[in-house]
Amino acid sequence: DARAFVRLFFSGAAEVEVDKQGRVLIPANLRTYAGLDKEVVILGVSSRVEIWAREEWERYSAGASENYEAIAEKIVDLDVDL
Repeated sequence: DARAFVRLFFSGAAEVEVDKQGRVLIPANLRTYAGLDKEVVILGVSSRVEIWAREEWERYSAGASENYEAIAEKIVDLDVDL
């Protein structure tokens, strides 16, 4: 089950190249999936990069900010290594 999940999860991954101006073209299917239109937010999350539609990020971060302390306590209780 875990292997099937990982396979499906990463099946949407795409290898992209950086152009001479330092830009990356996100494939159309991934832009559609993520709802990327004009403005995006790029986040560094541990060893990953996340790209969000600005409106979605603002909505998410507003909700997450309200629960930040509770989430932090759960992570400490689980002894998660960040």
